[in-house]
Amino acid sequence: MTQQVTAPITDFTFTLNGAKTHVKNLAPTMTLLHYLRQNGYVGTKEGCGDGDCGACTVAIVGQDSHGQPQYQAVNSCLVPLGAIAGREVITAEGIANGQLHPVQAAMVEMAGSQCGYCTPGFIMSMFAAYYNHSLGDDICIEGNLCRCTGYLPIRKAAQLLAKNNADDHFSAALVSKTPDLAAIAYTGSEQQFYRPIELAEALQLLQQYPEATLVAGATDLGLEMSWHRRTYPILISLEGIAALKQIHQTNDYVEIGAALPLSHIEDLLHGIFPSLDEMLHWFAARQVRNRATLGGNIGTASPIGDLPPVLLALDASVKLVSIDGDRSLLLADFFKGYRQTELKQGEIIHSVKIPKTITSGATKRLSQSYKIGKRGTDDISIVAAAFVIDLDDQQNILHARLAYGGVAATPIRAIAIEEMLIGQPWTMATVRSVKPALHEAFTPLSDLRGSANYRKMLVSNLFEKFFIEHS
Repeated sequence: MTQQVTAPITDFTFTLNGAKTHVKNLAPTMTLLHYLRQNGYVGTKEGCGDGDCGACTVAIVGQDSHGQPQYQAVNSCLVPLGAIAGREVITAEGIANGQLHPVQAAMVEMAGSQCGYCTPGFIMSMFAAYYNHSLGDDICIEGNLCRCTGYLPIRKAAQLLAKNNADDHFSAALVSKTPDLAAIAYTGSEQQFYRPIELAEALQLLQQYPEATLVAGATDLGLEMSWHRRTYPILISLEGIAALKQIHQTNDYVEIGAALPLSHIEDLLHGIFPSLDEMLHWFAARQVRNRATLGGNIGTASPIGDLPPVLLALDASVKLVSIDGDRSLLLADFFKGYRQTELKQGEIIHSVKIPKTITSGATKRLSQSYKIGKRGTDDISIVAAAFVIDLDDQQNILHARLAYGGVAATPIRAIAIEEMLIGQPWTMATVRSVKPALHEAFTPLSDLRGSANYRKMLVSNLFEKFFIEHS
């Protein structure tokens, strides 16, 4: 007999700028941004509403890649209110303590603000980086846009801060924080939000509520909540399940938990898969990578998802679990159509396994990924591509993978061209011989980001670029 899940309660608490805050009977799909602004915390601004501009940035207490408490910058416009239960949130109003915070003082000294609309978001991104000792580069503000001051004075403020010692009550308090998430069952405005902490609980919930929507970082689902004010009768959050946030590594493969934030993957797997490193660098911005997950990026089955081409090129497989057991299949067999996957009712994406071994007889592996968009970071790709070529000692191709996003209804491999390459020498002549076939391999659509013909040109030209960089 199926065990019934505990009935959800109608309120929860979280900590906001050091004060315990009660939420009662509010929709769990209300965004944190809207909650803050409705309650007078208007320093957090609403700009784009889709995680691109950074004006809504706040800091939450989370975990770094080694499980230690850390201040993390996130886009409050993409965070459902239910996900904040039990967490600690800090906004621009909460960082001064009788005097300007060092981040605020640096922005004033360097004249880093004019109209001021974007400034609180920059402040909170730098606030998190200040205590994470990551102000030495521009990654901490890559997700923040400024249209009047220009970036030079803001960058100078970050450089000034990098010389300071972040030793104050915020750093002292961080030591005692407990970022582990507790289980919650909450209902508000006729919507239910569940955050189990055990995988078995999540599978039980999914069996009891087969119509429920799964959510982890909500960086994709959050767009529906922010832009379209879409509501979901039942949400099951996976971000509290430790079993889905592990990395297991052997000599032969790496298995990545589906709910592990991308920023953690960046840190823990850096240098193992060059194409993954490259794509993660261009994947949105730090605020998004602190929330986004690998399972979410493949589970949405978006044809322009950044990571699927990389995983396809690396012959990754996906592990799916349900209350009846688990199964694994190649990622190439996971995508069935536009926004359609092999995921069955009651199943959850558990992990993605990436083999580390190269083809038998090969002496060298060449691998890289590319993302073409209107701007470098924090943008949707026009075309994404990932390539893997294994060579023998005579520089002949033993194994080839050419994977693309943005050119079909699903992320897809150019299988016919892969087969044409096997046994051929790794030369410019070989590459150029397959370029005409690559140009016609897919029938992409034209849209505001690029024409179909432009995308076709990118499909073939990116492969030539790959050869030039790795010849």
